[in-house]
Formats: sequence, structure tokens, C-alpha cells
Amino acid sequence: MTTPMIELTGVSKRFGQVEVIHGVDIAIDDGEFAVFVGPSGCGKSTLLRMIAGLESIDAGDLLLNGKRINDVPPDQRGIAMVFQSYALYPHMTVAQNIGFSLDLKKVPRAEIKREVGRVAELLQLSDLLDRRPAALSGGQRQRVAIGRAIIKQPRVILFDEPLSNLDAALRVQMRAELQKLHQELRPTIVYVTHDQVEAMTMATRIVVLNQGRVEQWNTPIELYNRPVNSFVAGFIGSPRMNLISGTIIASDAAPLFKANAGWSVAMDGRHLTSVVGQPVTLGIRPEDIRPVGTAETADLAATIAFVERLGAETYLNVRNGEDTLLVRVQGDLAVRPGDAVRLAMNHHAFHLFDQSGRSIAA
Repeated sequence: MTTPMIELTGVSKRFGQVEVIHGVDIAIDDGEFAVFVGPSGCGKSTLLRMIAGLESIDAGDLLLNGKRINDVPPDQRGIAMVFQSYALYPHMTVAQNIGFSLDLKKVPRAEIKREVGRVAELLQLSDLLDRRPAALSGGQRQRVAIGRAIIKQPRVILFDEPLSNLDAALRVQMRAELQKLHQELRPTIVYVTHDQVEAMTMATRIVVLNQGRVEQWNTPIELYNRPVNSFVAGFIGSPRMNLISGTIIASDAAPLFKANAGWSVAMDGRHLTSVVGQPVTLGIRPEDIRPVGTAETADLAATIAFVERLGAETYLNVRNGEDTLLVRVQGDLAVRPGDAVRLAMNHHAFHLFDQSGRSIAA
């Protein structure tokens, strides 16, 4: 069994009387691209800063390649960090910013120039080495910040929401560049974001955090297909999963889910006798609901509240009583607000959660 590159066991953190990290246990293997994701205030940046050594650990252990480093100073951990704000020196050129850490170590000038050239070529910055940060775009500045981190050839690189200051097109471009960087250099990366699309597209494993606790920790597809609770189900996926409150009712055929709004749907092939009569939450993703014609069997009749046309796909926001559902269909659809629509659901794609939000096994 290989030793994880980063291992946290029972790690906790307090600010005054408030505990913000609650006994976190995770292990990140060498060469992984791990992403901490969760809503604002969930503790993901605090946890990242604890790994970096910028925040103290009040309880538990932090191990780097099997060695406890709770009390090791940040500059002795072999960890590089890329901040949200770039933190470049404005009076220095791109080359000087990238090579600054080597300059501090009194590395010979020729070696610094060679290493800066190597990193610049990797990050497509070779033509910008004489510019200062003020003459760069946001994406170029972020690449300089990444270059400054990787020139030290660290074992671990930490990213704290590095793309949040970029526009949508640049974020997509930078995601691709970070994945390419990871494939070529194979560092262990821990990446913090509140954007679950970033997490899904880049991570080898995702740590979903909520109020300082780990809700689930797995590969992106496992989180998407098998969320352990309603929080993960609603957070992972864009657009988010529909979550509908209701009750399980016994039936001679399949048990029924009866929504609080009054409509019901069969829970085909499921044994749910243990939760009959209990409040539950039904989860179904927007792509698992489709409009059907009058000749097909429908699970639900609804009224279109509004339509979002994105070209390649269309989002329908529909209402049935108090329930509002999001439906995703391919291409364009000739509908408008106020139209009646009949909907069929993929019964094999249902997720069911109990009163506490935990997933109910079929």
C-alpha cells in the first residue's frame, strides 16, 4: 500500500470559540488532482491554508509523504501556493517574477534563465518575459503566478480559487491549461473552488465540504451518480438536481412517491417498505426528465414558467402546484411560458433521501 502524499487525520480548527473545521479525515495520493469544493464559508480555503502552513492546526495530524508536518514552517514543507489575487511584484518583469524564488536561493543566473525559459515555454509565456504585470491580461497574470510556483519543482501545488477573477472564456481556457500542466508535470495538486463545474472537469477526486465537514469524497462521476446525501446531490451537477419533498406510499405494484404538491410517480423496482409513510426527498436530474406527446405515457403534467434557450440545449422551468422543476432538453423547443407540458421521468435515475438527507438504498 502506497503512502498518501497528503494525509489529514482528525484535523480541526477553531477561531476563538467557533470550530470551523470539524475532524477532517482525507488522504490525497501522489500525483492526484484533488479539488475542495463547497459553498462560501464551508472551510475549504481554511483547510488549504492549514496544509500550506499558513493556519495552525488545533487538533489532529497533517502528514506529508508520511511525515507529520503540523509544526513545520511553510517554507520548509516543499509546497507551493497560487493565490486568487495573483500576488505578482508589479515592478518586476515576467521573467523576474517567475525566477524570484530561485534568485532568493542564490541560484546562478544562467541556471535561473534556463529554468525561467523552460517554465515560460510550458505556460506559453516566452514572448512576454520582458513585460511587467500591468501590461498583461488576467489569464497571463495567472499563468505567471503558476510559473512562479512550479519553477521550484514542488511536490505539492495548492491553488486557492485561482480562476475566480477571470471571465468565462478565460476560465475555460485556464482549466484546459491546468489539466495539461498536471498531465505533463504530475505534481500533487490541491485546488479550492466554489465552482463545481471546475471541480467536475479537472479533478481526479473531489472533496465536498459543508460547514467544515467532509460530506463526500470520491471521483467526479461517483459523486454525480451516487451522492451519499441530498447536499451533495444538490451541489454536484450543473444545472443542479431537482429535489422534491414528499412521502412514500405503499401500492400493490411498485411503491409510490407522492409529492407534497399532490402528484405521484411509481418507484419501479425498489423495495421501500422501511420508509413507507415517512417524509422523503426525491432527486432527479434535469436531463432525466423529458417532454412527451399525448400518445406517450407521462408521469407529470405541468405548466412552463419560463424558458432558457442556450442554442445546443434548452432549459424549461416548469411548475406543478408548489413544485418547480428544471428540465433540460437537447436543441431548441417551440414552447413559451404558460404552455401546458406533459413530462416523463427516467425511473431508473431516481435518487431518494430520508428526513436527515441521507441516501436511501434501493
